[in-house]
Amino acid sequence: MSMKEDFLHYIWQHQYYRKTDLATTEGEPVQVMRTGYYNTDAGPDFREAIVRIGDVEWSGSVEVHLRASDWRRHNHQTDLKYDQVTLHVVWEADTPVLRTDGTIIPVLELKDRVDTALVYTYRQLQEARTTIPCANVWPAVPEITKTMMLGRALTERLEQKGHEVLQLYTNYNHDWEATAYHVLFKGFGFKINQQPMERLAAALPATIVRKHRQLFQLEAMLFGQAGFLADLETEYAQQLAKEYSFLSHKYSLGEKAMQRHHWNFMRMRPANFPTVRLAQLAAVLANRQSFFTTILEAQTIKHYEALFMAEVSEFWQQHFTFTPEPTKATKTMGKGSAHNLVINVAVPLLAAYSHFSGDRTYLEKAIELLEKVKEASNKITRLYEELGWKAKTAADNQAALSLYKNYCQPVNCLQCAVGNKILKQNILSGS
Repeated sequence: MSMKEDFLHYIWQHQYYRKTDLATTEGEPVQVMRTGYYNTDAGPDFREAIVRIGDVEWSGSVEVHLRASDWRRHNHQTDLKYDQVTLHVVWEADTPVLRTDGTIIPVLELKDRVDTALVYTYRQLQEARTTIPCANVWPAVPEITKTMMLGRALTERLEQKGHEVLQLYTNYNHDWEATAYHVLFKGFGFKINQQPMERLAAALPATIVRKHRQLFQLEAMLFGQAGFLADLETEYAQQLAKEYSFLSHKYSLGEKAMQRHHWNFMRMRPANFPTVRLAQLAAVLANRQSFFTTILEAQTIKHYEALFMAEVSEFWQQHFTFTPEPTKATKTMGKGSAHNLVINVAVPLLAAYSHFSGDRTYLEKAIELLEKVKEASNKITRLYEELGWKAKTAADNQAALSLYKNYCQPVNCLQCAVGNKILKQNILSGS
């Protein structure tokens, strides 16, 4: 496997190369005073670096390439942003490079200055055939390193979820209640009916729902707009259809109404049917004037459980669908489903508002909620369990998912604290 440029970024950023008799390819002595700040935007790789070349101290940028010829391949010779580069750091100096004005840029070649054990370790991680690249040496990594990285991965996941909610906040004209309404609907879709639920949220605006707290009217709007009230003989369904007809005409809802075939019932336990979820959603909406405020102000996991486990109407205590025959249903949502909503509704909203307000206490509350929820292992967490680390809470599960998705799966070991520890100590065999 060939080396990647991000490895050279890592080498330069951490200064993992031999500095004895450091010199440019032209033989001028080099002294690195400051490596610069890693740049993830357009322009040179490291900004505000300070490098002494010969007798002159330069303040500018550092560009990093595998080969010096990559400078021309990336068309930097015509880009004015790269005129500020004072040092070109490369693995192999195969050709001189010039600024737009034709002046030569000093080049530092690293291929004979990096410890071969470090290169070997990097390549072992990149070429690993295990799902977790560092699986063979994970047990040798200090527990504090793994704990720190998992904590970082959890925070990153919450920030990502928060940013997704903030995008919705922008789409909903900076209305937190409408944003929370959308997130709530999506959450009530669980895995199978998320898209239909999001479509329903768009088809039944929060501004209309806010005007109605009576459970019967909420059910009429939800079931009617979702497409479940057409051609039904059940007396309760006909009552809802009549109410929906009135409200649909009042608010001009008909054009956006959905059809029953948009919803998924296949391979699903009756308690998870979308009809049951809509009844439960109506109960949640009926119980709170401001759902978003409730999310912010609730204090304990019990408060959040109570929010999502609101008691459904009498009809849905005996039915899973609109069939005439009553069945033994349930008055409230199960605790496991309520915890799923804590993870996928309350936590992202808290994370988003923490970023928006600059108040970290909301992020801390989100993490505390995750730590209170016991969640079953999944195929991702089991990968780490096989290495000796076991997830105990939803916080652990979310951390493991983030670690896998952002670091292990893309083999992004250079940005991972565990990978860094392995590289630094050359734990892999052959070091």
